[in-house]
Amino acid sequence: MLEVENCLNLLGDALVRRDAQAIELHAASLHQSLAKAMERFMDAARQGRVPPDLRNRLVMAGGRVAAQRESLARASTALDQAIDVLMPTEKTGLYSAQGKSERRSVGGGSILA
Repeated sequence: MLEVENCLNLLGDALVRRDAQAIELHAASLHQSLAKAMERFMDAARQGRVPPDLRNRLVMAGGRVAAQRESLARASTALDQAIDVLMPTEKTGLYSAQGKSERRSVGGGSILA
């Protein structure tokens, strides 16, 4: 459990610094640490020996993961909005970089569900 808490601290610091490379690294480490911790927790639960302290630490870690996920989602949304302001999409009526026509079909065309 200490490994999970350490990964959470490192990921939190990387998020504060907005260090994308460190975020990626620490997020992967956290994922692995959480998987190991959950495996151990499930083994202990099957044997009926889950100490209340461990259960509380897992709950706290889960809350921190959720808070960091929310923080990252807000940062991603803010980045998307900034990109939209700096690089607005222009409807030219021509083909886009992906090769698709940007013009809207008035009467025909395919229907997307």
